[in-house]
Amino acid sequence: MPVAGACWAVSAVAILAPSAAPWIALSLWAVVLGLTTAVVSLSAHDDVPSRRSRLRARWRMPRAAVHRVLVIVVLAGAASAAAASHVALAQPARTAVEDLALTGGRAVDVRADVVGKIERRADGSLAFDAWASRVTIGDESHGADVEIAVRVSPDDVDSPWQLDVGSTIDAHGTAGPGRPGERAVLEVLASRGVEVVKPPGGAAAVAGGLRRGLVAAVHGLPGAGAGLVPGLAVGDTSIVSPSLDAAMKESSLSHLTAVSGANCALVVGIAFALAAALGASRRLRVACGVAVLAGFVLLVTPEPSVLRAEAMAAIAMLAVLLGRSGAGMALLSVAVALLLVLDPWLASSLGFALSVVATGSLLLWARPLATGLARAVPRPLALALAVPLAAQLACGPLLILIEPTVPVYGVLANLLAGPAAPAATVLGLAACLSAPLPWLQSGLAVLAWLPASWIAATASTASALPGDALPWLEGIPGAVALAGVGLSIGLAIALDRGGSRARRVARVTAIVVVAVLTGGGIGASALTTIAGRWTLPGDWAVLACDVGQGDAVLLRSEGAVALVVTGPDPEPLAACLSRAGLDRIDLLVLTHYDLDHIGGLDAVRGRVGSVLHGPGDATGQAAIASLTARGARATEASAGLSGSLGGARWRVLWPKTGSRAFPPGNDASVVLDVRGGGIPPTFLLGDLSASPQRLLTASGALDPPYVIVKTAHHGSADQDAGLYASAQPSIALVTVGADNDYGHPRDAALAMLVDVDAKILRTDRDGAIALWISETGSVSIWRDRGG
Repeated sequence: MPVAGACWAVSAVAILAPSAAPWIALSLWAVVLGLTTAVVSLSAHDDVPSRRSRLRARWRMPRAAVHRVLVIVVLAGAASAAAASHVALAQPARTAVEDLALTGGRAVDVRADVVGKIERRADGSLAFDAWASRVTIGDESHGADVEIAVRVSPDDVDSPWQLDVGSTIDAHGTAGPGRPGERAVLEVLASRGVEVVKPPGGAAAVAGGLRRGLVAAVHGLPGAGAGLVPGLAVGDTSIVSPSLDAAMKESSLSHLTAVSGANCALVVGIAFALAAALGASRRLRVACGVAVLAGFVLLVTPEPSVLRAEAMAAIAMLAVLLGRSGAGMALLSVAVALLLVLDPWLASSLGFALSVVATGSLLLWARPLATGLARAVPRPLALALAVPLAAQLACGPLLILIEPTVPVYGVLANLLAGPAAPAATVLGLAACLSAPLPWLQSGLAVLAWLPASWIAATASTASALPGDALPWLEGIPGAVALAGVGLSIGLAIALDRGGSRARRVARVTAIVVVAVLTGGGIGASALTTIAGRWTLPGDWAVLACDVGQGDAVLLRSEGAVALVVTGPDPEPLAACLSRAGLDRIDLLVLTHYDLDHIGGLDAVRGRVGSVLHGPGDATGQAAIASLTARGARATEASAGLSGSLGGARWRVLWPKTGSRAFPPGNDASVVLDVRGGGIPPTFLLGDLSASPQRLLTASGALDPPYVIVKTAHHGSADQDAGLYASAQPSIALVTVGADNDYGHPRDAALAMLVDVDAKILRTDRDGAIALWISETGSVSIWRDRGG
């Protein structure tokens, strides 16, 4: 464990400060060389016959202990030095590419090979990792050998059926530097499209065809369970609905659709069993297991997360076979150190941390928790509860860093859904591999659909229960508090009431810590939920909700309320509305129909009076129809349209009527001017990019100066400085999610706002933001974090 911990820490320092990696590596190798000499010298000295046996006897144990400590330090130093050396050797190639995108937003053309599976993001875009071989900017072309992250709209892919792991692509768009510590050197937004130069070939083509065949096989099956079958079998979540995806996360079941050690264990276990049934020797059984595991990794795409799952599964199986948790932890530590040496950038991966922590927790805590629970419930139930409880107690503090809520019914949901997961996985995998026999594939897909539907129903039911997610403290304080609660719960269950006085004291202390920290966490979270409306200023006129990577801005005048888009998810929007004490929306503005702007519609459906919307495609029309079906009146927005909200007036500045230059999407976003009735002059820019921003400025529709400007597209780099200079904002609202995948807000956008002397308020740092006109006529500002 010290070896793995040291390697992890050094890897994190090296990838976050790559310029120091060579010096770190040299220093550590020097230390390793010196200590290795000391170990060898000490071992040689121990071999010399003793002349003073009594004196030797006194010092033999300390000398042995020193020897063991030195060996551990040497191993830790060697692993850490190897990881730092890896970073140092890779840095020149990375720096050469990073220098091309220091300013962000630069137009590039990239030739790359796709190495990560194609995933759909909340805003509807496709995202994948690729290995770049050439980067071209203008007339300059540069050879490259680095990993990049690519984002592209599905409509901008020329051959979407050929875009898969193993294909060679040309991506055209803009590029910015990757985030510090990330493996991807560039983040490429392929706004000018992705061309598939060469489709996957060989084994990659076969694996891709099998995955697509499974998706096609479940097409047409009823209910949400159909979309889960490919996810449970091969980790393909492309057809999981957004609502089911949210329910799986809320009920702590999302790990079932991510390829994990459990999937690998099932596959290898079946291979071992079949080989043993055929009378194969141990060596042949091992060879079969390795071959099958390699094929499974290729099928589910050999991206880093899958390789981590493969390593963790192998460790867990070996620990079970040995029946020694100590051996399991030693092997886990060796695997972590080796993986970090091979890929130091895993040190910044939350998925890697969750994998390691979950596996370690199962090795260390599952048996003691089962023993403790067996004192209160039947042993079979105790064994079933111990595994999800150990995983949730260990992973909870890390998950708090993503979403500051604790799933109340997570253990129960896993207890109910857990038995169905292996059946769905095995049957789904069998359906995937039986693609050459369509009749057999269809039958197996139906059989896999049954347990998958049970899992989907469990997730939906658990997420719909009252109080399914307990709000918690955010950030590091929340993680530390929940870690204390988890450790205390574990000790309170594992330690019995008898035993030594020290054990009894430890158990009582654990119970007290659980009570204190849980009470403190619930009390603090109440300030942002139940008691939140008491902390929110009652005079607010503009309220930017903190809904993550998306927009949700409330406007209020004389009791009438407007909501400008709904953010990516219903839950944070519902919490914001509850905090503001709102149960009715008089005017809902849908600027456009990306998921980060309409994903929260479920929170307001049936509570809307009127809808003002931009031009819509099929997705937009369906969204509007779902609102009008619940009593809302819909009006399509165009430049020049105006209306009232209480004592305020709103005016549509964009898009222009009948314009074909900008199809439905970001550049056809509804742009509003709202003022009066207690609302300071406010300019809401939707997701407009630089080109329509310039046309909007030239149209003369602006009425500056504006007190508040809602910055376009979460602070992307694609902005026109002239528009903001013309608007003359006093305050710039940047509605953006913390640690988002796009690097928003970009440094170039923030610098542009600084140039126009605007006060920058950001939901990722400030939380919810309220503004109103004070009695003195100035604009007052309240921030959830900072007052």
